[in-house]
Amino acid sequence: MTLYGIFFYLISAVVIAATAVAVTRENLLHAVVYLIISFFGTAMLFYLFGAPLLAALEVIIYAGAIMVLFLFVVMMISSRPSGEALFPPRQFLPAVFFCLLYLLVAAAMAVQTPGLNAPLQTLTASPRLFATYVFKYHWFSIEVISMLLLVAAIGALNLGTAGRPGVKKDVPEQPEKPPTGSNPGAQVSGRTED
Repeated sequence: MTLYGIFFYLISAVVIAATAVAVTRENLLHAVVYLIISFFGTAMLFYLFGAPLLAALEVIIYAGAIMVLFLFVVMMISSRPSGEALFPPRQFLPAVFFCLLYLLVAAAMAVQTPGLNAPLQTLTASPRLFATYVFKYHWFSIEVISMLLLVAAIGALNLGTAGRPGVKKDVPEQPEKPPTGSNPGAQVSGRTED
């Protein structure tokens, strides 16, 4: 086994373990931190496969921007853990079933795939070519995703402030009207004219 193979399996194990821990944490802040570790590991795998641009995008967009958004959502909602079990059996058993089914299908595909030992061809693209391709053919998808993220941020802000004591709705204040029949200048000075 080569050094790259060792790195691949080591980083993959860290990514799988961090993702599993993130899914099973009851504290949402801990789950977000473990998910950030998983994203960094995924970025390292991209770099190992010869895609430094995708590795940088993984760190900047996912581990950076989106996880900061998740942290804001978690802090605004501030959900407290309930007393019930983290994974009740009615939710845990279907997940185990589909996980085993996935493993069986993956094993069958690995055994039956022809040319499994053939070396992979290296494909490189400069960031300029990649950006030109994405914004030439997939610009609408990028705009839709940006609008979805904006709507999600607005919804999270709404959820976070709804029903909190001390958070006022945006209601314009009415200016105080002076009592009828009095001199407004006299109220400011504290004297009334006779």
